[in-house]
Amino acid sequence: MAMPTDIGIIDLMLDIPSADQSDWYEFLKPQLREESKDHEFPAQYMFRDVPHVDGGPDPVGAVLKLMDHHGIERAMLGVGFEAERTTKLSAVQQHPDRFIGSFNVDPNKGMEGVRDLVKAYETLGIKSAIAFPAGYLPQVPINDKKFFPLYAKCIELDIPICVTTGICVPRVPSACQDTMLIDEVCWFFPELKFVMRHGAEPWADLAAKLLLKWPNLYYSTSAFAPRYYPQAIVDFANTRGADKVMYAGYFPMGLSLERIFADLPGVPFKAEVWPKFLRENAMRVFKLDA
Repeated sequence: MAMPTDIGIIDLMLDIPSADQSDWYEFLKPQLREESKDHEFPAQYMFRDVPHVDGGPDPVGAVLKLMDHHGIERAMLGVGFEAERTTKLSAVQQHPDRFIGSFNVDPNKGMEGVRDLVKAYETLGIKSAIAFPAGYLPQVPINDKKFFPLYAKCIELDIPICVTTGICVPRVPSACQDTMLIDEVCWFFPELKFVMRHGAEPWADLAAKLLLKWPNLYYSTSAFAPRYYPQAIVDFANTRGADKVMYAGYFPMGLSLERIFADLPGVPFKAEVWPKFLRENAMRVFKLDA
């Protein structure tokens, strides 16, 4: 069915362009055994026509123009206390009607990491925690006890946690992101709003089964060009999972908004799924009316 064009899209993964895209993956360097000289950043081999966006003197303004052009009403940005995240924090603070703050948690920091999450919630106004299990040093499996205090705190703060699952595209080990590990987390923390990021491949069929099984488990489409959305997820959204699947892009990390929105109308969602996928589910799960 035709994709609506006036829905006020919520994009659950977007960033502000920077001068050097490789900076986004600097934290992974201690883990990487090799880096191809043909690639600017560790995940580039998976993407064609990676966008090179010059934000100019006003990168936030440039992104807002792109969002307006593609009908994106609000977008989630990763914010933090580090100096390099000042631009994104300013964007969230100066344009609260357009940008949503999320905070990257670190389970290796123990209670200090929990306190950081609370501080981010209280002072930065974040709407979500985010986690990249394969990106930590040392890596932390999704169901590892190091995550448990953070999961509990997310429940107390009533915010979701968005967690990368599936094979890690940068060339580091991926066992810690096995989608099956989510099953135990949902069993132990049934109140936790857990949002899968980055496709869950090659376990998309399993992801659909878990989405059906656990009421507070959700799926976002980050880092995938729409033509490559897993068929199991599209089928699930079109049947029993219309309330569980949410749009997330990957601009400018690997995909241009032009590429994403050229592909999106070709996704065979039913008419009643589109508003939920593009907006309504994110509004509800992330409490964006609050």
